[in-house]
Amino acid sequence: MALLLLATNTAHAQNDRSRDALMRFEETFMLRLGREGLSSADLLPAIVVSVAPAFEATRTWYPTAALASLVTVFGSSGLRLCEACMAPRTFIEDGRIEQSTAALDVGEIKRLDERYRGGAAPARSAIWLDETPSGVSLRMVDLSNSRIVAAENFDPYMDEVSQTRRNYTLTEELDRRSRGDSINHAFFDAALYPNLHFSFDWVEQWGATNANLSGLSVSIFDPLLGIGGAYFRVIPSAANITVGGKLLMSVPTGIVRSVSGSDIEILDPLLSAVVMARYPIASSNFALIVSASTNGRVGLGFSLMNTTFLPFLP
Repeated sequence: MALLLLATNTAHAQNDRSRDALMRFEETFMLRLGREGLSSADLLPAIVVSVAPAFEATRTWYPTAALASLVTVFGSSGLRLCEACMAPRTFIEDGRIEQSTAALDVGEIKRLDERYRGGAAPARSAIWLDETPSGVSLRMVDLSNSRIVAAENFDPYMDEVSQTRRNYTLTEELDRRSRGDSINHAFFDAALYPNLHFSFDWVEQWGATNANLSGLSVSIFDPLLGIGGAYFRVIPSAANITVGGKLLMSVPTGIVRSVSGSDIEILDPLLSAVVMARYPIASSNFALIVSASTNGRVGLGFSLMNTTFLPFLP
């Protein structure tokens, strides 16, 4: 009884996985038709070469579900089911009988379509929509020139597509680094309570995982007028919180010291360190900040990150 229940649960789980993968196929192609060079006028009529199940548990269910998905995407009037394409073929010649179970080539598909379509127009494309252990696999071929129209795997959560995008992004990033191109960011930090700290940061993104930001910082308040360097580290595992600090030189104090030749302080010490953390708000260009300086000032406020309403920033 336990084995029977386990087998039943496994079959239901596989059905759910394949059903969700078919839904991803429907959603993707209904969005793509009319775009990306895909047009129903160029693809239809289409001959369905294979809707093969991958498991014994889905042997009777999957072919019908796959055909229903194809009808949802392309409509029933432009689709033809080629049952002969899914069965062994027998060829009889003089003194020779040959049976083939290998995959069909384009020429055989066109000959089968010509034999069984009657007076209808020739098929323009051929479709394979087979079940796989992780979802479904789609292939579409233009029968006029054997051009591959589409080739893609679909799974319930589009993990393969997401992984491909991540890998492509990494490839783009490595290519950018090899060219020496930089990625720059501009931040405006405004701590308002209980103490003030306003600063502009122009930083470059770098590092093996692009998690480091370093560059120039200019402040007004804490210190009153300061210039120096900034470094921050992005922590993706903690909601992309940015933690770091700035080392700022007080411009008024530096000018007075250079003129007077004495170690006096005007308004602020010559050097001030400001520790800061930014907490991004969802996927927006805004963040909440906490700042603390060596001058004994603490502030809470917000940060504007790469905002477009500051056109004078790079």
